[in-house]
Amino acid sequence: MPERNSSEEDAPLIDARGLAAKLEAFAVDRNWEQFHSPKNLVMALTGELGELTELFQWMTEDESRNACEDPAKAIKVEQELADVLLYLVRLADVLGVDLNRAASQKLKLNAEKYPIGRAYGSNKKYDKL
Repeated sequence: MPERNSSEEDAPLIDARGLAAKLEAFAVDRNWEQFHSPKNLVMALTGELGELTELFQWMTEDESRNACEDPAKAIKVEQELADVLLYLVRLADVLGVDLNRAASQKLKLNAEKYPIGRAYGSNKKYDKL
């Protein structure tokens, strides 16, 4: 296993501040911040996840792995992923959640729950390992 240097480990995983600022300005410019309650943003995020899910719904495993090889499908997948990202970042910003901190903490927790020696090659949930 290659050694990791400390600068790689300390580097931010996510820096959504620029995107969050653009999304806030977009909402303010349209007087939409009044509609951006956490409840409404979660519902919108769920809708976008549903649209992404629909793109993959009847694909085989192999078809799903190759979905972006078709340019028309790739555009749809990219657009739905972008919609999910935009709503996720907006929701985190409205709630004051630092996505970098949250993701870093969750990765550490997952590493504890799924140690390599027990989880390697397994699709079992941590409580079944």
